[in-house]
Amino acid sequence: MRLIHALWPVLLLAGCSSFKADPEAITQVPADRVLAYQAPVAGGGQVVVNRDLGMLGGGCYVAVLVDRQVAARIGIGEEVTLQVPAGKRVVGIGVDEADDTLCGKGRLRKEIAVPIVSGQTQHVRIVSQSQGGFNLRLEAP
Repeated sequence: MRLIHALWPVLLLAGCSSFKADPEAITQVPADRVLAYQAPVAGGGQVVVNRDLGMLGGGCYVAVLVDRQVAARIGIGEEVTLQVPAGKRVVGIGVDEADDTLCGKGRLRKEIAVPIVSGQTQHVRIVSQSQGGFNLRLEAP
């Protein structure tokens, strides 16, 4: 019984961290929540942004930003493919300002520099952790 009481807080905290979804479980962000970067760019590449499954922020959309402009509103277990110019792009996440609930009232801004080479695809993963909140990771395909 003591073991259960000792492990309970650890299990609760672990439940708040996100995990990578199986590829067949990932859905595309619906077209009405993809706001920019859909037209192919001559000499450009792609950024595929995937949001993990998990409880932290699970009921809220997160704004996906490219060069600090909102490109999409992404939910858990979703991914979006964005067409971007070659060069260094600033890919970030922020509060979904289109959301008028409590989700849209928080503070969130994470960014990473993503090198885009013509004709290539970069993968960015949105993770959420119980102690660090949201974060971005550049990943291999």
